[in-house]
Amino acid sequence: MSASDARLERLIAPVADGMARMREILVRQVAERSHAVADMTGHVGRFRGKQLRGALVLLAGDATGNSTDEHPAIAAIVEMIHLATLVHDDVLDGADVRRRVATVHQRWDNQVAVLLGDFLYARAFALSTDLSSRLASRALAEATRRICVGEIEQSTLRYDFELTDERCESIAGAKTATLYAAACELGARYPGGREEIGQELWQYGLEIGLAFQIVDDCLDVVGEESVVGKSVGNDVEDGKVTLPVLHAYRAADAATQARIREIYTQPGLAHRVQLLRSACDLLGGVESAMARAQQLTVRARARVAALPDSPARSALEDLSEYVLERRW
Repeated sequence: MSASDARLERLIAPVADGMARMREILVRQVAERSHAVADMTGHVGRFRGKQLRGALVLLAGDATGNSTDEHPAIAAIVEMIHLATLVHDDVLDGADVRRRVATVHQRWDNQVAVLLGDFLYARAFALSTDLSSRLASRALAEATRRICVGEIEQSTLRYDFELTDERCESIAGAKTATLYAAACELGARYPGGREEIGQELWQYGLEIGLAFQIVDDCLDVVGEESVVGKSVGNDVEDGKVTLPVLHAYRAADAATQARIREIYTQPGLAHRVQLLRSACDLLGGVESAMARAQQLTVRARARVAALPDSPARSALEDLSEYVLERRW
């Protein structure tokens, strides 16, 4: 176990029992008689990673004194939605590796990957209809809508180096941070009421999730696949202008800016991210973007500081630092 994995295990220790129940529910929900589907769900199960979003449901519930017997099921639903987005994202990004194994579309094909993602969405929302309150169904349907809108908007803004930071963060927040926010809100609010604390935890999740995405964008341009554990450079190949690249572009002179645009847009170029690393001060852009991620985590930490002292609250506070330090 890596030092990072060991640290996360300590952080989520307050909800270890809930996490075990969540995993049992996940196994049951993706079980399928079809051997073909079972083979694929077994493969995608290797993508599950840290299951941080599910842990946030449980930690938010414990930290706000709102845990119920249904919270592990909500955590499982959130994780199934996350898995579905990973499968679909790998198709959109053309990624070949996820968690150091072949992506679904790489092992099978794009058609299978899209259908498997749809299968996981269907299982998630079917489980949500078994819950005693419709709050989870409504919140996660809205989160899924936001994720789709964020992906669509990012696709329509390829090669746009005139993006503002606010617009860039809005897209990143929609496609990634939304599910973090929904997880934290449901942990704090489910089965209903408690709107004020739910909104505060929603904001906490949004800030943590946006910081997570900024770190991910930084790793995509300066990370190494052997360390990160998934394909890197996909955003550059796909023409997506992320925050670290945007900051590096603004700091560059006119000739360098022209070269950056050429690297993004010239047909037939190979290894665009390596060319980008040689063309400009990407590390400066990464440093600037990471400073923004730091601001977001400080704000998130302050949001939970007023909750009653508990191991779960401490875990929520410490997770903000963990997000910044991750290299996966």
